[in-house]
Parts: sequence; C-alpha cells; structure tokens
Amino acid sequence: MSGPAPPLNTEGSAPRQEAQSAYLRLQSVTIFVRDMDRSLRFYVDQLGFSLVFDARSQTVRPWVAVAPPDGRATLVLRVPEPGSTECKLIGRATQVAFVTDDVVAKFREWRRCGVEFLSTPRLRRLRHRVTVAASGSPAPQEAPIWGGIFTRFKDPDGNSFSLVSFDEVSREIEAQRRARAERLESERRAAQEMEIAMQVQARLFPQSLPPLRSLEYAGICLQARPAGGDYYDFLDLGHDRLGLVVGDVAGKGMAAALLMANLQANLRSQCVMASDQVERFLHSANQLFYENTVDSAYATLFFAEYCDAERRLRYANCGHVSGLLLRSDGTLERLSSTCTVLGLFREWNCALSECRLFPGDTLALYTDGITESFSATGEEFGEHRLSTTLLSHSGLPARALLEAIVGAVRSFSPQEQHDDITLIVAKCRDC
Repeated sequence: MSGPAPPLNTEGSAPRQEAQSAYLRLQSVTIFVRDMDRSLRFYVDQLGFSLVFDARSQTVRPWVAVAPPDGRATLVLRVPEPGSTECKLIGRATQVAFVTDDVVAKFREWRRCGVEFLSTPRLRRLRHRVTVAASGSPAPQEAPIWGGIFTRFKDPDGNSFSLVSFDEVSREIEAQRRARAERLESERRAAQEMEIAMQVQARLFPQSLPPLRSLEYAGICLQARPAGGDYYDFLDLGHDRLGLVVGDVAGKGMAAALLMANLQANLRSQCVMASDQVERFLHSANQLFYENTVDSAYATLFFAEYCDAERRLRYANCGHVSGLLLRSDGTLERLSSTCTVLGLFREWNCALSECRLFPGDTLALYTDGITESFSATGEEFGEHRLSTTLLSHSGLPARALLEAIVGAVRSFSPQEQHDDITLIVAKCRDC
C-alpha cells in the first residue's frame, strides 16, 4: 500500500492564464472497472460525484466521466476488453488522491454510504533535518515540511484511492469557501436589490390612461437591462388636457434608472402648473433636475400638452429625437427640437411649438432605441423605416399600431437589445 500523496501547491490549484505560457490543467484520469453500472452507482450515489459525460451508447468502447464537487478534474471509467493488459490494472492502488478540508467528516459520511476504507484517518507529518543555532552552537533539529490527515478507500473493483487533507490546503480550501460564500451572498443581495428596483421602476410607468374623447393612445417601454433610463408618461393636467411625455436619460443601467426616477418625480410634482403654464412647468423641472443630479447628468425630453376639446397639441422638444405626425392624407411632419436638454444648464430657456390634430392623424413619440436599433450587418432601423412602418399600418388602432412598430424593430434587429425601446402612439379620432 502506498503512502500519502505529497503536499499540493495550493497557489497554483485554481485555473488561470499565465502571462508567459498557455493555460494548462489536469483534465482526467482513467480508472478501469469491471461493471460500468455498478461503478457509476458507487461514484455518483455513494461518493456524491457528478456524471459529467455518458458515452456508453456512443462508442465501441463505452466510458463515462464523473467528477467530484470541485469539478476541475474528472475520472474516466472504462471497462477494458477481456484479456487485455488493461484488465490487470483493475483492483490496484491508483495513486489518485482526493483532497478535502476535513478527512474525518468525509470518512464518516462515506462510511455511512457503504464505502469501504482500508484504514481509519491518521495524522501524517513529514519532517526534514535542519541546522538551527541553539546556545551558540549549531545542532541538527527536525522541522516540519507539511502535515495532514490521511486514509484510503476503495471502489467495488478494489481500485484504491487516497483521501487526504493538508494543513496548507485545508486553510486554502476554507479561505476559498468563505470567499465563495461571500460572493454568492453578494450576488444574491444584488439580484434581490435589482428585482426590487425592477418592480419599483415598473410602477413608475403609467398605471392608467386618463380617458379622452378625441384621442386614442398607448405607450410601451422595453428595457435593454433590468433597469433603464427611458421614460414615458401620461399626465392628467385637468380641464380635458393630457400631458404626453417621452424622456431618455443619459447612460444605462441602474445609474440611469435612478436619474429617470428623479426626472419622473420632478415632472409629476410640478405638473399641476402645466395646464396653463407649460414654459414655467418645464423650467421648474429643469431646475430641479439640475440641482438634484451631478454636473454630467442630463435627459432629452419630449413633452406635449394635448387639449381634448380643441385637438390642439402644444409641445416642447428638449433635445429629443423628432416626433412624427402622420396626417390622414399620408403627409409626414417632423416635430423637431425647440430647446436644449434638461439638467445641464442652470440658465435654461424653453420654447414651445403648436399644431392641430385632425381625425385620422397619428402621432408617434419615441426614443432613439427604435431608430438606432441595428441589423446583423450594422445598418440602423432609422427614421425612414419607422415612417414607412407607421404609414403602412396607419389603419390600426393605437395599441395594435404600437405593437406593429415594435415587431418591425425586433424583426429588423433580432439580436440582443442594446438600448431601451420606448414609444407612444396617439391617434386622433372623431368625437
């Protein structure tokens, strides 16, 4: 029976890419067995290994691969050809050592599962002689090289293995275990916080649509990440007036989502003055956004006030992509920028434009996540495709038209979404 395996170099045990040479690690060790099904039950059911690959029905010489929980190296179990030299390798000491941080605990666990051990765990410590100065005279003394607990077990075919723990390895395993536990806990908390953020942000979008006689409308925001910086809203301004809002906060992810929430809070808290003082309302929103965010934060915004009785649309395009107004006769009008973005400047001037809507007219407000969606060849969806889609589906109700546009964008850009997609569609109808 062979002795315990030499101490391991724990510093190099984790897979890593060296700067000077190609990556290299141990892949597998072959163990020859007599009965594949019996051996598989032993390694999986009794030792708790995982079945990594099953080639029993795919090759002339069937084999399976199993791996301990660490999973960095595997045991390949093979049944040799009868009478081959490989048959003589069954039932011998394999010189394979499994390392654990607690040999005694693993010994007891596997014993309960019916694993046969060749000895009880025992302490092994190797020493070497060194010269140490004592009382002014050199004297040979022994100093420890390494120490640990050692035992051996065998499989149903008598193949024997070492089960060891080394002082350094045990400490390293425990450190890795703590680091992994801390990482998993951190990831769990981050995932939980992200889920809460998603739920909170979902509630920031309109939960109801104020009814209007002359306007049918719908909105959607499809975020590229769990939380994003696009924003749309429908504000009840009173006196049969509706505020339609589409915004795009600079940046992505959680930072943009927080800024979006800040912008939404500013707009909703100030919208009471928007009914007859739109310029003052937007000026106040800019001031609050400027004061409550860092210097580099800004947002583009399209705000439109629609009067139900007069079918009149007053709007401010604050550095946002142009809105599109498709007239019932098929002509298209671009509602271009009227002032600069929100949040960058303390001194900020707002300008408004105005137009009338007539039955059959369709308004589309959106973010650049639609027009800048790109195909597999890098071509952008663009305003022209959006206009064409809007025109070809203009007979649809607002919700169906919105879904048709989003479907066209996704068909054009089927790969992973890179930016938030936000869209409002409003159709003027007869009262």
